Amino acid sequence: MITVRALTKRFGGRTAVDQLTFAVRPGKVTGFLGPNGAGKSTTMRMVLGLDRPTSGEALVDGKRYGDLRWPLRTVGALLDAKALHPGRSAAKHLLAIARSNDIPDRRVEEVLATVGLSDVAGKRAGQFSLGMGQRLGIAGALLGDPGVLLFDEPVNGLDPDGVRWVRQLMRSLAAEGRTILVSSHLMSEMQLTADHLLVIGKGRLLADAPLGELLADGSVVRARCAEPAGRARLAAQLPGARVEGDSVLVTGATVESIGDLAFELGVRLHGLSEERASLEQAYMELTADAVEYGADSARKAGVR
Repeated sequence: MITVRALTKRFGGRTAVDQLTFAVRPGKVTGFLGPNGAGKSTTMRMVLGLDRPTSGEALVDGKRYGDLRWPLRTVGALLDAKALHPGRSAAKHLLAIARSNDIPDRRVEEVLATVGLSDVAGKRAGQFSLGMGQRLGIAGALLGDPGVLLFDEPVNGLDPDGVRWVRQLMRSLAAEGRTILVSSHLMSEMQLTADHLLVIGKGRLLADAPLGELLADGSVVRARCAEPAGRARLAAQLPGARVEGDSVLVTGATVESIGDLAFELGVRLHGLSEERASLEQAYMELTADAVEYGADSARKAGVR
């Protein structure tokens, strides 16, 4: 479990992380979302003891990272896939990490097989493609068989099959009872992968909720009705409903309730469906006031 309490980080006069408080619990994939510069990577670095908080604390299983005797057996992380010696082979890179934390050598072969790099174990890591580097970074995170895992943009550079593989891996790790925190800018992928979401903007927490809860607020029931009079009768009974083409759109309702109402009113429907909001829509609404480098900023700076 990851516990963050009133976590704050300032760089000079700029506050990168501002009083963040949240918990990442085991058994689920928690997505960590926010615009560029929101403080996601800085938060992860503080969890891993790479940056010192200005105030507050970040704990892994109740301890600061620096207090863990064998850190890689407790928490694994992929923050930067390029953080390796380019002249070392994939196997020797992992072997050096394993021996630093008294991890059995056999784990190197096991994690290379897990990420699909067994055939290139002897190849120099500096010759790897971006996607292969990501796989090697994930292998390093898994090396100590930790119960807590942090991934920063793990699908960067991966092809569609690789992206699907990462999604399945994250979900399988969570199903084993591990704590998974994943940062990504791919909203569609997060919608398929995450169970819970943390959204931050300008270093502050904007949302901490299950995925379904964030999407439910934007769900719409569409009732298709060919008769204008029927659409009017149905809409008149539903506060906030709007007519769009041959349909009545209703938020905050269920398909069952709209179907029952149409039956009671004698309105013939040609279709009844729920249209859930996309994570991208929900995310854009949440972060609308937290984007530092949007189009308006670029225009003000004279960027074309």
